[in-house]
Amino acid sequence: MRLPVLLCVLVCVCAAPGPVAGAERSCSDLPQFYTGKGFTLTDVPQTEMSGEHLRMCPQGPTCCTSTMEENLAGLSARETEGLIREAGRSLQAVFNGLYRSFDTYFTELHGRSERSLQEALSPLGPLYSQNTRLYGDLYNDLRQYYRGSAVNLDETLSEFWSRLLERTFKASVPTDVTLSEDYLECVAKQQETLRPFGDVPRDMKAKVIRSFVTARSFIQGLIMSGEVVRKVSQVSLSPECRKALMKLVYCPHCRGLASVKPCSSYCSNVMKGCLANQADLDPEWQNLIDTMIQVASSFSAEPSLDVVLSSIPARIYEAVQFLQENMDTFTARVYQTCGTPGESGTGSPTVHEQRKKSGSLTASEYKPSPTAGFRLEMQVSDLSSKLREMRQYWIQLPMALCGKVAPVGAGQDKCWNGITKARYLPEVMGDGLANQINNPEVELDITKPDMIIRQQIMQLKIMSNRLKNALEGNDVDFQDASDDISGSGSGMCLGGQCSRSRPGLYAYAPDNNRVRGAATSQTRLCSFLFCFVFSFHFLT
Repeated sequence: MRLPVLLCVLVCVCAAPGPVAGAERSCSDLPQFYTGKGFTLTDVPQTEMSGEHLRMCPQGPTCCTSTMEENLAGLSARETEGLIREAGRSLQAVFNGLYRSFDTYFTELHGRSERSLQEALSPLGPLYSQNTRLYGDLYNDLRQYYRGSAVNLDETLSEFWSRLLERTFKASVPTDVTLSEDYLECVAKQQETLRPFGDVPRDMKAKVIRSFVTARSFIQGLIMSGEVVRKVSQVSLSPECRKALMKLVYCPHCRGLASVKPCSSYCSNVMKGCLANQADLDPEWQNLIDTMIQVASSFSAEPSLDVVLSSIPARIYEAVQFLQENMDTFTARVYQTCGTPGESGTGSPTVHEQRKKSGSLTASEYKPSPTAGFRLEMQVSDLSSKLREMRQYWIQLPMALCGKVAPVGAGQDKCWNGITKARYLPEVMGDGLANQINNPEVELDITKPDMIIRQQIMQLKIMSNRLKNALEGNDVDFQDASDDISGSGSGMCLGGQCSRSRPGLYAYAPDNNRVRGAATSQTRLCSFLFCFVFSFHFLT
């Protein structure tokens, strides 16, 4: 009797299912799932079939035909590309918000300084009232420079002081003396040698140039960063990546294991392989973000941005006051160099005699209001903290995508490993293209990097160098970017012309609707990447 019993046991053992028991597999949910994705039932087989025809999913019993496999492969790629673009739009929105915040602050600061001209310079009498265009042109040139126009700040400020010297000198001579254009030009040339305005022009020039160079480079950095994100987020996934995504996301459904989530390490290798080129942005991206944080911090360094801009009218008044108090000495030296313009008559009183002691504030006495200083401090703090949050965006993107595919908490012994429901054994690859040479999930040629992304890496390097120059107060040779700042062709919605809706996010659960760009409310503050990653501070 023992032999028949033993044979019976052996038969039962041989008939037992492998790691995934047949009872756990089911094709019953597939028709609803497949049609929910927008496909027709004509492709769905009535019963489980052999999987020799499969090209992406593992061989073995399957619920999918070749057509279904192709359809679902295309779907997985579109969904993943949609998630990447949505993450990119979220990051662009952050850059756009930082741009708007700083631009509003800076333009308001510039505007308040310009509006205070009359109060600060009205004690100069006709020297102010008859030359308002001269002062207005200075502010307009500064504004145009900030907006990206090809304005040479050094030449602009030198020209302003030369023209102001002409007007001040002309107003100081008797009315019956005629000064030719050549003579006034000679007077203007004494600006550098005789320093009629004292140290104000040189000191003000250094501070104004540094402030405007850093401000302009900063907004250019925000714009360029958003543009890099836009371009990189639109890079198509490779055919090898599309196959790997199908195997990761939808092969469990074909296998009849719809409820089994992918192993987290397995998902990491797939996403790291798919986004290997994007991860190569990381070193230069972090370098740029760190440099932008340094630039933002420089705004509050002494002399702070608000003090420099707000004190421009007071500095001009201080300079003119210095000249008027030393006009006799300056005039004598001008006569020595340029000659005597004409015989002196009774004339009219000189400007320094007309000037009223109005108690106008000088730059040395100027102090910004506590409110202005607090606002600048808050501005710098907000800029720095938000920039710091996005430092590791490119290397954290694969993790964020896996957060939608393989949520944290899935049992690592009972997850989809690309073949069956079991532990995933291969090690997780590093970040970047070079580290994918042994990636078991995505076949990559590490000698052929994506050229679009390589171009963006170069743009990051160039922008970082410009910002570092700006920190030293060196003017950088920007192209005229006024069109970009207005929003034309930019990766950011500037000038208040932002879209008020965003495409929806696509999940991978069986009850999903078909992929579509459903708009979501503007009240949604962040998309999955920022909610998932930033809420954990990038898990650093």
